[in-house]
Amino acid sequence: MFAVDPKLLSPRGSGPIAEHPTFADLLRRHRRAARLTLEQLAAASGVSARTLSDLERGRSKGPQQRTVAALADALTLENDARKQLVELARDGRLRDHWTRPTGLCELPRSVDDFTGRAAELAWIAHLVADPSPGAPVVALITGSAGSGKTTFAVRAAHALRSSFPDGVFFLDLFGMSQQPLAVDDALVLVMSALGVTDQHMPTDTQGRSSLYRSLLRDRRVLVVLDNAASEEQVRPLLPGEGLGRVLVTSRRLLAGVEGVRRLILGPLELAEATELLTGIVGERSVSDGEPALARLAQLCGGLPLALRIIGNRLASRPGWSAVELAARLSDEERRLDQFKAGDLKIANAFGMSYEQLAPSARRVFRRMAVAPGRDFDATLAAVVGGTSIEDAWNALDELVDLGLLQDSTSGRYRFHDLVRLFGRDRLQQEETSAERDALTDRTTSWLLRMATTAGRWFEPAYGRPDHPDADLAVLHSPEQAEVWLRVNVDNWLGALRVAASNGRHAAVLDCAESMHWFSDRWIHGPHWHDVFTLGARAAAALDDPAQQATQLNYLAWVHGIPLNDPEAGLRYAAEALDLAVLGDSPVQIAWSHHYSAIALRKLGRSDEAIASASQATVMFETLGDTDSYYACISSLGHCLLDNRRYDEALERYREALTLVSDDASGMTPSIAEHLRPYTLADVGRCLGLLGRRGQAITTLTEATAVMEPLNSNSMQARALEALAALLAEEGRTGESRRAYARAAQVFEAIGDAGAHRRCHDLATAAP
Repeated sequence: MFAVDPKLLSPRGSGPIAEHPTFADLLRRHRRAARLTLEQLAAASGVSARTLSDLERGRSKGPQQRTVAALADALTLENDARKQLVELARDGRLRDHWTRPTGLCELPRSVDDFTGRAAELAWIAHLVADPSPGAPVVALITGSAGSGKTTFAVRAAHALRSSFPDGVFFLDLFGMSQQPLAVDDALVLVMSALGVTDQHMPTDTQGRSSLYRSLLRDRRVLVVLDNAASEEQVRPLLPGEGLGRVLVTSRRLLAGVEGVRRLILGPLELAEATELLTGIVGERSVSDGEPALARLAQLCGGLPLALRIIGNRLASRPGWSAVELAARLSDEERRLDQFKAGDLKIANAFGMSYEQLAPSARRVFRRMAVAPGRDFDATLAAVVGGTSIEDAWNALDELVDLGLLQDSTSGRYRFHDLVRLFGRDRLQQEETSAERDALTDRTTSWLLRMATTAGRWFEPAYGRPDHPDADLAVLHSPEQAEVWLRVNVDNWLGALRVAASNGRHAAVLDCAESMHWFSDRWIHGPHWHDVFTLGARAAAALDDPAQQATQLNYLAWVHGIPLNDPEAGLRYAAEALDLAVLGDSPVQIAWSHHYSAIALRKLGRSDEAIASASQATVMFETLGDTDSYYACISSLGHCLLDNRRYDEALERYREALTLVSDDASGMTPSIAEHLRPYTLADVGRCLGLLGRRGQAITTLTEATAVMEPLNSNSMQARALEALAALLAEEGRTGESRRAYARAAQVFEAIGDAGAHRRCHDLATAAP
């Protein structure tokens, strides 16, 4: 349509294209070289001007394949020019996959052909857009399956985005799945999006809900809670008084929820349903004619999901007519089977889209329906579908285009609950029992091997694998390994459970063991109890008491630190001790004493804690395990400090400092480097308690200076606050205020609002 001279593609026409252009750069240069406005390119390609604007501004870095193809056709790009545009789009999707760790709580994009609901949108805007704080504001949007509740809520949230400068968040509660999202997990996800760090995440539901409400009280945020299952699931996620607003969607009426405003979405009026169907089918609506489209809309009963399925079916089959399709749906019993909301009979409607898929896309679709997690990426789709990554991308693009998958800009995909069930039914009908068993084995094996390889990046004895399995995704750094483990936790944890139920005890134990060091980086991950419980059971099935003791010691850690249940931690440590003695494992005997000390300290049994910590310290010194010895003498120092035995605590801390400062100490260098500033801080705080303020200030100043380039954390904040207090006692007011101000910044960054206010007030207090 438009010929493009490659010489015209340089910035401002001054030379060749930059060596590493972005997709946005390249698209904008091609459009300008073709002398087209956004509106002209939109008309030529069928891509909306709004979407083109987002692409050229870099807000959408990895558009789907069909969008890129339409743009390339409209610009008449050929050979290398076309290839470069396609590759940059795909690279954008891949970059999003690795750089956006979760993609959770991200507001999905609004569909361009959204139609109708004007009165309902105005009602929502009036309800939630008032900026003044006051009574809790919650809109509950209910309606039958397929009535467009999610699409409506997303549209409303986009329209209201400018009224919520502190953020708009989206959370799918998976209410129609067999396992709706647990309340605790939902609170963790949305509070993480609001900036609460792992170490400041409360461990109980009441504490998490209270912190969540406090965050919404003072922030102008909008939270969309989609697909709620029950009153019990929703109540802890509702705001109190304040600036925050919440939209809830649910198939159920949730009649037991009080203090909410309700909106019931019914079917679209025939005129709006016809308008929506016309928008979906696009240009061919002229040839089909309004009467035929109106008849189809009528047969769909005004249900947006049904309209979208039928519209996609019609749009992708140019040889069909709306009259012919309406004739196929004219039988009332078939129509009810196809479109009855809330019943698996709607699978017939999904089947109409399924029939249009290429055989490879069908295979990916039905096999991905058995993936353990709630979402997945193209890499897992390639493994499960038994295809290449390129073919997986193509299949996923096709599935998204036909409405059988939902995608996000983070490169992850998910099924609607009912679509997943439909896919499982197709798998049951179209593949043999042997094929299904092989699929489960292959998927489980890949996920476990991938998780184990990723977990071992963090073990001193492993790190980067020398010879990873050829079929695994390549992880180039600990950061990528951490992203993979966090994003895919539902998948690899599901695989771990499947493997345990199938008696694959060695693989389960291997995977659980590989998570030991990584768990320290994700302390408040909600799944560690399950991981190490499965590991302990696998070790028991293998009749390996030493390994069982190891996993039970990990469970003692889980209950002693992340779950803050010292009684349970003490029980697990005692059980581990008995098995370690039975298995003749002195290392695990020592660890059981260490974890007992942590639990006893939290229980206020300081003398017993000191005794257990001392015993663990002696044992690890005898074993020559310097990394573990360091952990124990530091723990012993904490126990002595709690007991006001400051001189003895200082001895332990100084010994620990010697270990992390001496290259010949035997500690793993990376661990020693990481721990040195925190050990300095322990020494400094102890010196302060002994009244040796000058030495304490010098030590804490060094510690905080070394911590400064690191990520903000609670230990840095506490060290800064301790330094500020000592400087104030010395009369060094200006330095003290600067230290308090910096402590306030770090406390704010890690989500500790109380400590932030305390340090901020001290930093700004009148002389």
